[in-house]
Amino acid sequence: MSELIEEFKRDHAKIITMLNEVKELGILSKEGQAKLMSIKEHLLAHLKKEDVKFYPVLYKEAEESESLKNTVDLFALDMEKVSSVVHGFFDKYSEGVFDDELPAEFESLFAALVTRIRNEEDALYKEYEEINR
Repeated sequence: MSELIEEFKRDHAKIITMLNEVKELGILSKEGQAKLMSIKEHLLAHLKKEDVKFYPVLYKEAEESESLKNTVDLFALDMEKVSSVVHGFFDKYSEGVFDDELPAEFESLFAALVTRIRNEEDALYKEYEEINR
């Protein structure tokens, strides 16, 4: 497994661990909310690394492979949706004003991120490894 993919998997594990810690602390507790806000930095840094180091490789290879192009295009559409959920959530709650919708919106954020991570690791990481053999 390439060093980059190993790094991304570590990032994913850390993000999921932090999200689970928020759940354990309780989303309505001060500690849970503080942990939640710290996730934003890790998540945005990870997404930036993917945009710089990972996706350009896939897009370049997709120029030669219709199948890969379809896969990457599908993930790009999904990423727009996930980004919208992530940015919407953190834009709303980054000022520290939490409302009654927070628990449900956190669950939506959690589900979107976990699903995205699982799909990315199951599909795109394999494609990346194939390209870099």
